[in-house]
Amino acid sequence: MTNSIAENDSAQDQGRHRILLVGLSIVVLIWYIAMWSVGLLGCWTARKRYRSRPNPTPSLVPTTLPSSAPGVSILRPLKGLDANLSENLESSFKQDYPNFEILLSVADEHDKALPIVHGLLEKYPNVNARVIIGEEQVGVNPKVNNLMRSYNEAAHDILWVLDSNVAVVPGALARAVDILSRPSSHPNPSWRRIALVHHVPFAISSRATFGARLEEAFLNTNHAKMYIAVNAAAVDSCVMGKSNLFRRSDLERLDGSLVRQQYHDSRQGLGLAMFARFLAEDNMIGLALWHELDLRHDLSYDVAYNALGDMRFSDYVWRRVRWIRVRKPITLVATSLEPFTESVMLGAIVATTMRYLIGMPIQLFLPVHFLLWTLVDLDVYASLAGYSLPSSKRWSFLVAWLVRELLAFPIWILGIIGNEVEWRGRRYKVLQNGEAERVPM
Repeated sequence: MTNSIAENDSAQDQGRHRILLVGLSIVVLIWYIAMWSVGLLGCWTARKRYRSRPNPTPSLVPTTLPSSAPGVSILRPLKGLDANLSENLESSFKQDYPNFEILLSVADEHDKALPIVHGLLEKYPNVNARVIIGEEQVGVNPKVNNLMRSYNEAAHDILWVLDSNVAVVPGALARAVDILSRPSSHPNPSWRRIALVHHVPFAISSRATFGARLEEAFLNTNHAKMYIAVNAAAVDSCVMGKSNLFRRSDLERLDGSLVRQQYHDSRQGLGLAMFARFLAEDNMIGLALWHELDLRHDLSYDVAYNALGDMRFSDYVWRRVRWIRVRKPITLVATSLEPFTESVMLGAIVATTMRYLIGMPIQLFLPVHFLLWTLVDLDVYASLAGYSLPSSKRWSFLVAWLVRELLAFPIWILGIIGNEVEWRGRRYKVLQNGEAERVPM
């Protein structure tokens, strides 16, 4: 009888164990379907948004009087000689828009970018552009410090902050202003005004360095797909600071309640200065506009062409690590779940689950999984680029894509276990509330 009871208990334990495994398997499959839904949403939205860019409103083209279009101040923070710097900056001078100014900011009067800037000022004497030399120390973020004088001296309320390693097409400003200026009197009472327009970065790798190829494969496929999908779903703010258009008047309305800090001191004021204590000032600006003012964001119909230059393999790795460590305290849940959104980790888990549930061989599931994942990523690439991946670079790109996928989890581990980052020759410690402090090199 004792043996019978023991066998019965063992059977019950096995039954509970199987129920638990089946339950976990169902959760895994639901997550897998959700990740595919997100990926397909990003792919579909990229097709819809970038394969047929609309013309801007007639009042925003140069044929009209400048006074009829909202004024825009283009702020370009500069430091050193970024890749394709002249072409990047020149794209601002070529904007098909009737009412804008360009403020080019450098912290140091000996900055190597200045000769290029002066050359463009001579080449385009009819463009309202000027150089602002000198920074204001309002926090730890060097980009914000560099922008403060331009921010305060800008003639217009609409500001377009555009990184120095980014170029845009001539119609990008007009289309972005079109989105930002959509009327607030919307028939849907739950509709929220758009306070920020941003651009998906599209990497341009003019060099054959492996790090640049990895960055190109990442930004132009998986990153773009997820970035577009999250913004299409619009469940929360998701902003990257390569190219952001917003109103200074909106920033001045923020009081810092989002991060529960007091900003009313002599060192840090409101507006842009409030975000100088964060390295991810772009992310924090987007979150503050979204949550403090209950406003929303939208993606433009254009991309921001990000010139990569000579990026070594180690540069790529530590760039990704920096992103993870900076984002970690701000979006802890999303950062923690990140490995389970990647093709390798997700594919391995689901392949094991399918073998347990229905006996599907792993060697059958994984090739289909990776083939479909690759096709979706390449479709996103084609939508952003305006053309399919050229045959001349197809194999090198696919190799870089595969290496990027395989490196995603090890890099995530490296990012999670530390809190120090290096940015433009300076070292910082990212604090638990998302702020940063300088660390001696």
